[in-house]
Amino acid sequence: MKKLGEFVGSRLLAGVLVVTPIYVAALLLLKATKSLSRLVRPLAKLLPEWLPAEDILSLLLVLVVCFFIGLAIRTPAGRTAWERIENALLRRIPGYELFRSLTQRLAGETHDAAWKPALAEIEEALVPAFIIEELEDGRFTVFVPSVPTPFAGAVYILSADRVHPLNIPLTRAIKAVSRWGSGCKDLVAAMEQMRSPSSGADPDNVQTVS
Repeated sequence: MKKLGEFVGSRLLAGVLVVTPIYVAALLLLKATKSLSRLVRPLAKLLPEWLPAEDILSLLLVLVVCFFIGLAIRTPAGRTAWERIENALLRRIPGYELFRSLTQRLAGETHDAAWKPALAEIEEALVPAFIIEELEDGRFTVFVPSVPTPFAGAVYILSADRVHPLNIPLTRAIKAVSRWGSGCKDLVAAMEQMRSPSSGADPDNVQTVS
């Protein structure tokens, strides 16, 4: 009975961790859409009555605002302003830095160590993992996800020789975990490729020193 309770509890928690961010994002999007409904109401009256014009136009307006915000923070002035907001407010929120690194990794806009795909040696096996941070002594904090929920799992602190970083997109590693391991052969191939010596050197051009 105890094992059954632990099984149900761990799976329930994993589901909550997956569903909650999606639910919160959808809730915020709906709230923003409703708050803009009055603004687009005059324009919505010009469209057919059978069409949910207010909702559609409000959603489009939210997406347009998000687009221009994203466009603005890519300019030097916008980036400086955003960094000030982050340092003054957002970085004080627990977990913000980690989730920020995750979203940047998903977008392919960061080369930081956080959330870098890897294969970790656990006991006698290789398991898909994500590097969270590097310790001062060279060890790594790695997150080993549970199958098939990539964002629920266990945290390990391992020596560098037991962690094999992979030069692959984060999405490919997440896909392998969410598919119950299907695609892990690509992760192993990436590890072997990084281990193999460079084959670009021409042996005829190698100079020896006597």
